[in-house]
Amino acid sequence: MRVVFFHRQPIAHDFSIEILFEEIRKCFSAEIECVVATSRYPSRGVFPRLYNIIEAACKKGDVYHITGDVHYLTYLLRKKKTLLTIHDCGFLERPSRLKRYLYNWLWLIIPVKRASLISVVSQATKNELIKYVKCDPEKIYVIHDCVSSRFVPKEKMFNDRKPRILQVGTRKNKNLLRVIESLDGIPCHLDIVGHLTAEHQAALEKFHIEYSNSRNISTEAIVSKYQNCDLVTLVSTYEGFGMPIIEANAVGRPVITSNMGPMPEVAGDAACLVDPFDVSSIRAGIRSIISDQKYREQLVNNGYQNVLRFRPESIARAYVEVYTKIFMDSAEPDGRMLID
Repeated sequence: MRVVFFHRQPIAHDFSIEILFEEIRKCFSAEIECVVATSRYPSRGVFPRLYNIIEAACKKGDVYHITGDVHYLTYLLRKKKTLLTIHDCGFLERPSRLKRYLYNWLWLIIPVKRASLISVVSQATKNELIKYVKCDPEKIYVIHDCVSSRFVPKEKMFNDRKPRILQVGTRKNKNLLRVIESLDGIPCHLDIVGHLTAEHQAALEKFHIEYSNSRNISTEAIVSKYQNCDLVTLVSTYEGFGMPIIEANAVGRPVITSNMGPMPEVAGDAACLVDPFDVSSIRAGIRSIISDQKYREQLVNNGYQNVLRFRPESIARAYVEVYTKIFMDSAEPDGRMLID
């Protein structure tokens, strides 16, 4: 079975989707021939996207898997052979009603209609997709993201006097301003990965937070930050999945996350759940992790068990089942494959 993986052209060190599927492909048997097709142009503007659509249509395979972000590549692909992976619907959070309408049609409604099956990374994303598109739920498969094999257990003595707190991401949904406010009066060092706005910097100064900041760093550098931190924060107001939860689980660090969206689904009993809109709730969660050694150790031990659900081998098996279904459904009754 020949599977063509369609990838976006990454922008500015954002390779998360590509790394995810690289890990998954390593787990496939030799019976699956993997072909990677990366769009020539970034997904910006009409003509670069048109080129990407035509380029994708020229590829030949038994299964076409659009791995994320470039949903419009479905437009000219054979529907019966196409699997579309949707990571979240956050792109619909647009201030302009016209942009929301266009994105809904061009990035969701049409691509979903043009795909044989859909995979989403969480039940929360599936619920959201059904709300926006109203497609048959049986067409949508929940296949979680996997954790990279680069994230492995690394012992570290917890610094309860001045913990190093890792915050990955600074976009609005990452809720960094409330995290900063919640740390007021808590001795710590906040290690932030991502672009800091003037508002972020003003808040850090206002609440006298000791911090460091980096951006556009390699996967190896990210792994090192998990290994060197004492706890991880992902108190987002919106996520499609919540990768830092399982990355923290894999390394062996306690994590505090939101009690909404996919975060409880991903975390299980391996994270401290708090209300992301309530600064006092975030502060109480952080304090409980810092002050309660038994609770910390329980979160870490639960994390080692939780991360087993997200190993690449398990996720690869789930994708193989979907590929096989598409492969069989696109065959003629006598078993011959339909010709493009």
